[in-house]
Parts: sequence; structure tokens; C-alpha cells
Amino acid sequence: MNAAIGILLFLCTIALMEGVAYAAHRWVMHGPGWFLHRSHHQPRTGMLELNDLYAVIFAIPSIALLYGGVQLGWWPGFTWVGAGIAAYGAIYFGFHDVIVHRRVGHRYVPRSSYMKRIIQAHRLHHAVESKDGTVSFGFLWAPAPEKLKAELNARGNAGVRAPVARP
Repeated sequence: MNAAIGILLFLCTIALMEGVAYAAHRWVMHGPGWFLHRSHHQPRTGMLELNDLYAVIFAIPSIALLYGGVQLGWWPGFTWVGAGIAAYGAIYFGFHDVIVHRRVGHRYVPRSSYMKRIIQAHRLHHAVESKDGTVSFGFLWAPAPEKLKAELNARGNAGVRAPVARP
């Protein structure tokens, strides 16, 4: 396979994975998969949470495509698609787990309007304690925080957790 086509497949896969992640987050994690995802909307008490099993679940197609493309001689494009899924997973981990939820210590301070917007949108998603009534299901793209706040207000702020009292 031509390397340019492979790289295009890789980049398109990363872009399409945002849609897959959005759909999985909105209709699986906040639906029948809530039994795993609930742990992510509660205070974490250790390094891991039940929700981390989704990383394993979502890695399976990537591993299968990479293995099939490299070892089993499947269509070479599967290797590029598998690599794109893995790359999206790495981007997700860096953004979501490291930058937003600070599961790895760092001193990064968001300065760009994009990073500020995406972090605030994710925090607004976590403002709701239940599986219903949440906003902003994307990870790398999100509506403007003002729009999300208006949506929460229109719902009467149902399920929005009370502000944490500061000493």
C-alpha cells in the first residue's frame, strides 16, 4: 500500500474516532454501560476505577487490526486503521486522564482558547452526578461552554452536583 494512502487512512481514523467515542460515551457509557462508567463520575479512591476497563475494551479492535494487518496478511489498510485507533487512544489518555483529570502529576496550565474550552466542557459534563442530563460527550471537540451552561440551566440544573465548600 502507498504510504501516503496509509497516512491518510491513519489520520482519517483518528478524526472518525472522535465520532465513535462520542457515540460510545453518550449511548453506551451513559446507557447500558453505566455500571462501569459510574465510577468515573464519582470521587476516585485509588489509581484505577472500574471505568478504566473501557480502555481495554476499546483497545481490542486496534490490537486485532494491527495483528491482522501485520501478522496475518490482511489488507494493509487495517494496519493503518488499527494504528489510528491506538493513536486516538493515546491522545485521549493524554488529554482526558492526564490533563483534565490529573491522574498523572504535571504543571501544564492551559493557555489556548481550544484547551480552555475543551477542559471546561469536560468539567461541565462531570457537573452532573447521574447518567442522565449530562452535556458534552466529545473528548477532542465540544460545544462552547456558554451553550452547555445554557443547556444545563434549561434542564433546571437537574442532577448538577452542589459546589464543593472551600475551607
